Amino acid sequence: MNQDLRTLFPGVSRRIYLDVSAQGLVPQPVRDAVDTYLDEAMLGGGEKARMHAMVEETRIAFAALIGAFPDEIAITKNVSEGLNLFAASLPWERGDNVVVCPGLEHPNNIYLWYNLERLRGIEVRAVPPADGHMPAAAMAAAMDRRTRVVTFPSVSFAPGFVTDVATLVDAARSVGALTLMDAAQSVGALRTHVRHLGIDALAVATQKCLLGLYGFAFLYVRREVAESLIPIQVARYGIDLGDAHETAFATGELRYQKGARRFDLGNYNYLGAAAARAALRLIEWIGMDRIEPHVRGLAADLAAGLLELGLPVVGGAPDAHLAHIVSVGALGDGRHDTSDDPLMNDLFEFLTRRDVRLSIRSGVLRFSLGVYNDHNDVERVIALARAWRGERV
Repeated sequence: MNQDLRTLFPGVSRRIYLDVSAQGLVPQPVRDAVDTYLDEAMLGGGEKARMHAMVEETRIAFAALIGAFPDEIAITKNVSEGLNLFAASLPWERGDNVVVCPGLEHPNNIYLWYNLERLRGIEVRAVPPADGHMPAAAMAAAMDRRTRVVTFPSVSFAPGFVTDVATLVDAARSVGALTLMDAAQSVGALRTHVRHLGIDALAVATQKCLLGLYGFAFLYVRREVAESLIPIQVARYGIDLGDAHETAFATGELRYQKGARRFDLGNYNYLGAAAARAALRLIEWIGMDRIEPHVRGLAADLAAGLLELGLPVVGGAPDAHLAHIVSVGALGDGRHDTSDDPLMNDLFEFLTRRDVRLSIRSGVLRFSLGVYNDHNDVERVIALARAWRGERV
């Protein structure tokens, strides 16, 4: 990416920011959109009709980004809400099962299944990871005719490997199961086309690679699947009353909105929508055909450089498994924000004191690169790691 693009991200001048997997840097156009929204609210503007139109523009823009139809997109507040709305609305029967790999999932795509186990009597089929990779073959082997859902991250939050989605989708289809993808770590960094992937549902929030704010998210549900579901929660925006006012109520047949719109609940986070609309416009302007090779190329260079220093890069040499996240250390050897390896904790502190922003997840140092990073960032981190190593040899 060129320097002109980096000027849209003032945060890059303060530190080397390699933590998009936790929260992305907000670009200036998003800040401007937020300021405009707040100015209107402060001065008595912000008419509801205009705010609704803004939400619809945001919905349309996100649908275009992932190759979906607008009515296949519901507006939610975070990934967890999207996953729960979809999962709880399925017509579960006692003895049905879900196939999941808890070892590589964020907890918010684990607890809901054990809660459904308690509420609906389903079986949670937990499959262990395979050296940090989603165990696609083992998950496929765990499926049978009672499997209703197979769920997985498109890219794991740690160590950040790309999932073999095609194998999981094909296996799920062969037994009549649905596929639910947590796309928190991929949409906005990797090209994502739901039709090409063949998935049935996807949840993503805007504060990471989508360059927006916390509190605004999207749930994609394939139209045919969505219209077969009765939403577990419902509010006025999920009910189809034609052009009637949002406060209208009608007796008689309960008609849900078309597609995934039936999952929309109450008033929206209009501030989050303003930010998301501006961010999606920026992403469209840059183009995913430029963003994905940029962030994956930087990650490959970083991984190769750290390996040359003898650091334990999870997954070894860059390959198809590597997205925009590079992890260093022993996977699972620690907790959130700490490692059981004193050297990894020391390296983390060394880098942090020198204005490098990164995370520790599942015991590994996680470097996650965004559209605003460049080769100078990568070279600087490698140089710092070399200096750290030199001090300790």
